Amino acid sequence: MNNIFHGTTILALRHKKGVVLAGDGQVTLGSIITKHKAKKVRRIYNDKIITGFAGATADALHLAEKLEQKLERFNGNLTRSAVELARDWRTDKYLRRLEAMMIAADETNTYLISGNGDIIEPDHGVISIGSGSTAAQAAASALINNTKLKPRKIVEQAMEIAASLCIYTNHNITIEEIKK
Repeated sequence: MNNIFHGTTILALRHKKGVVLAGDGQVTLGSIITKHKAKKVRRIYNDKIITGFAGATADALHLAEKLEQKLERFNGNLTRSAVELARDWRTDKYLRRLEAMMIAADETNTYLISGNGDIIEPDHGVISIGSGSTAAQAAASALINNTKLKPRKIVEQAMEIAASLCIYTNHNITIEEIKK
């Protein structure tokens, strides 16, 4: 048995004055599903910021904690906090070894934050990470351009499509929203 935890799908959508972040619940160890209802999407900083993570769970939770510390330090400024976290992540001897990625969103910004020092803001309001991310992002983009669905419904349907295609993504979806 291969003892490497695999996959997840996290999808963020900024559309029609709202932000929706979703993640599946599957945790896989090698070829075995070890958990079906993991919560990979969470609210932090007084419920004003939504984060979603892919990768090693302990690493991701540590990064979420670090992001929340930065948010406290910079009075909830997500942009400044994300930049500082990415800088620390890239340069700190311990943080550099963490194997995770995260998406963080507030009322006005959405960022993918990685250990390479990347802070990526999506061009068209859709960004995703994890093993099913390509399917989820493609489905969400198609639904935005070809339907009049509300953002939450777009995310629900895109995650269902990703779960039907990616063996490391399941149908137990956690969704968090920020409405303006």
